[in-house]
Amino acid sequence: MSLLARLSSCALIAAGCSATDVPDAAVESEEHRFRVETFAEGFGVPWGLAFLPDGRLLVTEQEGLLRIVAEDGTVSEPVGGVPAVFARGQGGLMDVALHPWYAEQGWIYLSYSEPLPGPEGSTVGHTVIARARLRQSHLDDLEILYRVPRRFYTRHSHHFGSRILFDRAGFLYFAIGDRGQRDLAQSVEWPNGKIHRLLDDGSVPPDNPFAGQEGAVESIWSYGHRNPQGLALHPVSGQLWSAEHGPKGGDELNHIRRGLNYGWPAITYGINYDGTIISDATHAEGMEQPETYWVPSIAVCGIDFYTGDGFSKWRHDLLVTSLRFNRLHRLRLQGREVVHEEIVYRGKSRVRDVQTGPDGAVYLAVERPGRILRLVSLD
Repeated sequence: MSLLARLSSCALIAAGCSATDVPDAAVESEEHRFRVETFAEGFGVPWGLAFLPDGRLLVTEQEGLLRIVAEDGTVSEPVGGVPAVFARGQGGLMDVALHPWYAEQGWIYLSYSEPLPGPEGSTVGHTVIARARLRQSHLDDLEILYRVPRRFYTRHSHHFGSRILFDRAGFLYFAIGDRGQRDLAQSVEWPNGKIHRLLDDGSVPPDNPFAGQEGAVESIWSYGHRNPQGLALHPVSGQLWSAEHGPKGGDELNHIRRGLNYGWPAITYGINYDGTIISDATHAEGMEQPETYWVPSIAVCGIDFYTGDGFSKWRHDLLVTSLRFNRLHRLRLQGREVVHEEIVYRGKSRVRDVQTGPDGAVYLAVERPGRILRLVSLD
C-alpha cells in the first residue's frame, strides 16, 4: 500500500470528516454534496442488500428473515420459504444476490449458517449456499448448492463469512471465515478461511486451483483468510476484491486471485484481543500482502464499487463499510494501489452493507435500529 494511502487513512481516523447521522441534513464531502435520508426501517439486523430488476430491494435480516422493500420504502412481511438458520453470535441469514441472468432464470442466492443437532443437545453450524426462485412473497424451488460434510460443523458462533458474488462469466464466489479455528485457514483440506468458486448450479469448475487434488476442498479459489465479509468486482477490470476482518488491528483489503495464499494467521498486522502476539511476521514468501490495511481495525464489512450517475466523481471508487466506527469510507484506486481514502459518512450505528442503487443513490444497511439509509446527491 502507498504511503499516501496510509497517511490519509490515519489522518481520517484521527480527525474525522464531514458526515452526519441527522436525516435530511446536507453533507459536504470532498467531491460531492449529498443528503442522508431514511429509506426503510423496521428491520432486525439487516445484513445483505440486492436490487431486483424492477427496482425493489431484497434485504436479509441476520435473525433469519428476508424482506422486500418497494421503491417508496414500504417494507413487506417476511418472505416465506426461507430455510432455518443458526442465528447465534455472528451466524444467521447473511447475504443475498441475484443470478447475473436473473431475468431469464429467476434464481436468488442466499448464504446462511445452517443449524444441525450437535453433541449433548447442542447445536452446531456451518456456512451454506442455497438458491431459490421468488414467487410473489415466497421462495420456491429451494436448492442447497454448497454444504460441507457434517464433520466440519462446530459449536463456534463466529467467522461464518459470507458474501456472495458473481463475476462476468457467471462464476459464483463466496467467503467462509476461519470459524474460530485460525490454523485451518492455511489447510486446503478444510473449507474454513477460504474464498470459494463454483458454477451457478453448485458444481466445481474444472479449472479451480485445487480441483482434482487428493484431499483438497475443490471449491477453494484462495486461502489464508480470517473472516471476509465483503466481496466486490471492479466494473472495468473485472478484478475480484475482498474486505476481511482482522483481529485487533489488521483489517485488510485484498485483490483476490486464483490459488493464492493471503497469509492468515502466519502473517498479520493485528494482535490478539488480549494484546498477545499472533505472529511476529507481516510478510512471508509465498503469501500475499493486502492492498491496504487498517490499524486500528475499522471492522470492515460490505463493499461496493460505485457505478451510478448521481455521484459522478465517485465513479468506480470503492465504498467500504465500518461496523466499529459506524462509517462509510471511499477509496480511490489506481490499478491495485489505494491512492486516497475519505470517510464520507459517520453515523451512530454500525454500517453492515452498501450498494449502488439503480437510481444512482448509495444505500446503506445499518443496525440498532435496523434500517436502510440512502445517500442522495445534491450536486
